[in-house]
Amino acid sequence: MAFIHSSTVTFLPSLLLFLSFITAYAAGNFYQNFDITWGDGRANILDNGQLLTLSLDKASGSGFQSKNEYLFGNIDMQLKLVPGNSAGTVTAYYLSSKGSNWDEIDFEFLGNVSGQPYILHTNVFSQGKGNREQQFYLWFDPTADFHTYSILWNPHHIIFSVDGTAIREFKNMESKGVAFPKNQAMRIYSSLWNADDWATRGGLVKTDWNEGPFIASYRNFNADASSSNAWYSQQLDSTSKERLSWVQKNYMIYNYCNDTKRFPQGLPTECTAS
Repeated sequence: MAFIHSSTVTFLPSLLLFLSFITAYAAGNFYQNFDITWGDGRANILDNGQLLTLSLDKASGSGFQSKNEYLFGNIDMQLKLVPGNSAGTVTAYYLSSKGSNWDEIDFEFLGNVSGQPYILHTNVFSQGKGNREQQFYLWFDPTADFHTYSILWNPHHIIFSVDGTAIREFKNMESKGVAFPKNQAMRIYSSLWNADDWATRGGLVKTDWNEGPFIASYRNFNADASSSNAWYSQQLDSTSKERLSWVQKNYMIYNYCNDTKRFPQGLPTECTAS
């Protein structure tokens, strides 16, 4: 029979609490938090796990995914996008579950020719249904330095933020019959790939492979999935709502809720419900 010393018994609850905290809160090190899933050497973890780069050339792109799954969370990642002529390329950073009725929360960055702005494409899927695109220009050059792209996902809403400024809110409107992601855990994914059949001006501008390899960089990942923390019930305060309105007025270039030609039978419920 094995005997456990009394000091060990005292230590065990503290150890279990620490391990549960590690599961609920992940930060920093890409070796610990992510697996490179494809790209045949085009994705690399550098600087002792503090930096991750994805590369795209004519043969292949690359990608990674989180080791953990999250059911709600407050997730930050800093990205520096492909510089120069990035036309035809897409850098995708998103959460997704599996299966035919999957949930998904998307950031996608659509490249452009040198001097033209990136398009930040957002979407929300619930139970396999998407078609909720909003697109934005950014108020800075996302290729010159790292910027923080955040997803706050709690039972009340999904908030997309850039450098702490909310740019989009998708509310839980289940009471109005709109499905909301709440039952399926999601992993974090990212990929850099060629989409020159649609990404830049609807496919009119093709990828210039002479500009490659194309490289996007990642750092300062944080994920808080502890429901005991403030984000779990967080709402937008008045200042955040003002910033959200400012972004949508000045930088939104497409909103599915304004696209009456696309929805001749009427706009989706979440577009008109208060």
